[in-house]
Amino acid sequence: MINATGRRKSAIARIYVKEGTGNITVNKKDLKDYFFNDIQVYIVQQPLNTLEVVEKYDIKVNLTGGGFKGQAEALRLAIARALVKIDPECKSALKAQGFMTRDSRVVERKKPGQPKARKKFQFSKR
Repeated sequence: MINATGRRKSAIARIYVKEGTGNITVNKKDLKDYFFNDIQVYIVQQPLNTLEVVEKYDIKVNLTGGGFKGQAEALRLAIARALVKIDPECKSALKAQGFMTRDSRVVERKKPGQPKARKKFQFSKR
């Protein structure tokens, strides 16, 4: 059993991969029940489709934090990292598609004396 971690914004995906029939379980639910949007299901399965191993591994996932899009992208990174742990030869194919890169952009913090991170209160000279 291989484990890996993926992060995106404030979402964290911890996965456990083993040989199997292609079942992906996210927080004790089926993948398509957890991610109701087909685009997010597609994002999650991109590394598996690239290597054509969709029905070769069973994946158990613990997802916390963030929204659905951030969680899907965190899960994609975790799956890519796990596949590289299983077979280091496939790293170049996944890296060429951009699945091995951690997107480190996060929300900027709110500053004191301002309503948001960069927005300022309305200013009037009078």
